[in-house]
Amino acid sequence: MIAAAGDALWDNGAVCGKMFNVKCTGARNAVPHPCTGESVTVKIVDHCPGCPSTIDLSREAFTQIANPVAGIINIDYHQV
Repeated sequence: MIAAAGDALWDNGAVCGKMFNVKCTGARNAVPHPCTGESVTVKIVDHCPGCPSTIDLSREAFTQIANPVAGIINIDYHQV
């Protein structure tokens, strides 16, 4: 499972290769109850410059923690 780090997390590449546990905490749009209740561990493999999000999950990782129709969700994350 992979993800890209937004500017707030990227820190000039310091997080590249680091692992983060990510969990959906709620909706950021009209999709009700997008969270699956699961968490996912992802490896930061890229930078997402200008992304409004902290972590941009791959489709596979996103689908594990939330309904893909939601598109954007609130998350909690921590480095593992």
